[in-house]
Amino acid sequence: MISQPSRHCTVELQALPSRIGQVRRIVSAQLRYWHLDPLIDPAALGVTELLTNVHLHAQPDKLCTVEIELLLDRLTVSVHDHDPRLPDVRDADATATCGRGLAMVAAVSESWGVRPDGESGKVVWFTLPATAPAAAVPAAAVPVHPLYETVIDTTHLHPVDGRRPEHAPARSAVAG
Repeated sequence: MISQPSRHCTVELQALPSRIGQVRRIVSAQLRYWHLDPLIDPAALGVTELLTNVHLHAQPDKLCTVEIELLLDRLTVSVHDHDPRLPDVRDADATATCGRGLAMVAAVSESWGVRPDGESGKVVWFTLPATAPAAAVPAAAVPVHPLYETVIDTTHLHPVDGRRPEHAPARSAVAG
């Protein structure tokens, strides 16, 4: 039995240096909204490294999708891109100035991996344990920047006590 609903946020972007900082701030704001402040630094570092890899290596384009999902006690952050080539996961030299992004993701996360996404892309993901109490947070995601698509789950919960008004529908989904 699932005791709390999934929380989900999606951002589509071109992995350009200026956009990477914006997405890092979006992820941080979303985690703050979900009361997961202890996860902000490792999630922001991980998403920065994954987006930097898309910027540096992905072909034929830099278009990608970042997803963050909180399900029970686990936060999963994933980056989908259109390049079917899987990353090179050789161990980086400790003194190297590049090529250590996935090693850093591995160091800050509970687990990580990569999987093909159909014939024209891949997904690189990592998980973090969500030990902060999230049960008091409504399941709705907040659209934090109008330039990005954020998936919004509107459950019509009262913003103070989390109860659904009697006249509100049980559940509706709106893409924004």
